[in-house]
Amino acid sequence: MSHDRSHTRVGVYVDVANIARNGGYGMRYDVLREFACRGNAEPVRLNAYVTYDAERAEQDPSYRDAQNNFFSLLRDFGYKVIEKHVRWYTDESGNRFGKANADLDMAVDALLQSQNIESVLLATGDGDFVRVVQAMQNTGCRVEVVAFDNVSGNLRREADIFMSGYLIPNLLPMSSSVRGGAAWGEVGARVRGVCYMHTGKGYGFLRFMKTIDTDLWRVDSRQPGSPYETVFFHDSQLPPEVSYQDLPSRNIIFEFDLARAENGEDGMQAKNMQLVAPRRRAGGSSSGGTQPQAQAPASPKE
Repeated sequence: MSHDRSHTRVGVYVDVANIARNGGYGMRYDVLREFACRGNAEPVRLNAYVTYDAERAEQDPSYRDAQNNFFSLLRDFGYKVIEKHVRWYTDESGNRFGKANADLDMAVDALLQSQNIESVLLATGDGDFVRVVQAMQNTGCRVEVVAFDNVSGNLRREADIFMSGYLIPNLLPMSSSVRGGAAWGEVGARVRGVCYMHTGKGYGFLRFMKTIDTDLWRVDSRQPGSPYETVFFHDSQLPPEVSYQDLPSRNIIFEFDLARAENGEDGMQAKNMQLVAPRRRAGGSSSGGTQPQAQAPASPKE
């Protein structure tokens, strides 16, 4: 049975620019909220820190409209949008450059507000937040970190839980997703997972999170209440960038199709495996400074 978190107060703090630049472009903020509040926890704070170029907005209506639509969608999901305006400067050579860093605002808010919160989720891979994590933990607050690429190793180690955003069901749309196809976790769906065991005899086993649940520590899919599933794979399905000698590894994330086991036994096997991380995803960052578009909530079977 899942752990009851119905009396847990949660705060979510998202460094939108950092996430967008580092693999999380197109992240679904409704799913992030669901993950942070799993077990019916109460979202006390949902803060999204964004950058906004007011000067560009005056000259570029398409940029202004895209940003405003994105901010509105965030508010629809219950987030408070904290805007950090771009400030323009001129260096000694006469070149103009802009600066907009929301790290300090996010750090101060998380530290102050964590006094009334039991659990905090930071969506960022920036190592500058290591001391913030330590300070919140010293007050008794549990700190989780979600990020995609270019994540600080120190931040991973300091967090009570680090979860790659690639592994959270439906948090990031698949690069080859087909609308109307099988739901995440079902045969015919495309999911992401890691290799936790390789036999050295031409095959191994992958693990993926099937459902967003409280008992993330139940990594053995045979345990009652485990949110994870195990998938068999042949080495012939490995992408060319990965050798079986690199496995098992929790840091190598694969995207693959779920198919029925070919031997007639119960279970699933992986087909069409692709490397997701640590390789940089194509189109993983925003262009021209535009914020990513929040994804609308999907139906249960989408």
